[in-house]
Amino acid sequence: MCDAGSYRALQARSGGGSKGRLWTAAAAEEQSYEYGSTRYLLGLFKFGLYEVFKIRYAELLGVKKAYEWRTSLYLAASASAEFFADVALSPMEAVKVRVQTQPGYATTLRTAAPRMYSEEGLWAFYKGVAPLWMRQIPYTMMKFACFERTVEALYKYVVPKPQSQCTKAEQLAVTFVAGYIAGIFCAVVSHPADSVVSVLNKEKGSTAFGVLRKLGFEGVWKGLFARIIMIGTLTALQWFIYDSVKVYFKLPRPPVAQAPESFKK
Repeated sequence: MCDAGSYRALQARSGGGSKGRLWTAAAAEEQSYEYGSTRYLLGLFKFGLYEVFKIRYAELLGVKKAYEWRTSLYLAASASAEFFADVALSPMEAVKVRVQTQPGYATTLRTAAPRMYSEEGLWAFYKGVAPLWMRQIPYTMMKFACFERTVEALYKYVVPKPQSQCTKAEQLAVTFVAGYIAGIFCAVVSHPADSVVSVLNKEKGSTAFGVLRKLGFEGVWKGLFARIIMIGTLTALQWFIYDSVKVYFKLPRPPVAQAPESFKK
């Protein structure tokens, strides 16, 4: 994910150049980290755990309550998945931000990680995990819950036929649109905490509350518009790729949530 710290670092390097150059640089920076092997593994871990928690929580609730409380179920399953995924992400996130925001500190993971450990110990990699939860858990909760309910709304109010009668291409189109809408909400919900995490990993000895006071209201929202466009596109692509893989390998794709028979009587 391209965070607020990435945008600030890019602006500093370009000397406050035009928005076009900033966007190009941000896109290049995003590709180098967002599509790295760690992000792929994180996405696999997060999406996989979400499916596991969603099924498990639905079983615990029962068919009727699982439908009635489906939004809460999506929120709980996604929050649980993100909680554990962030434990794995935190070290890489700390190294990424340190490299991005401190030019000359290090150029690779192999040089940055040992230096951070020698200077600050193991805490260097996990001091941002609590703010990371503040950013990523609301982000992921919005990402999954908004996507699920948007898909449901699209099939109910926009698509002129039931999901079962739609072609695979039509279903993937619905997935992409719902993913983009979810991505917009994701960016808005997670941006303030994202700004705090970026500065926290950049400055030694800083605290989350101290950074929050330093940035102020305007500071935590800086770069939101560019991030909305970036995250909206990326989230749409993530859901599209995830669904496409299911289609390609002929994996079961859960249907849109529907009221149980007992509700229809």
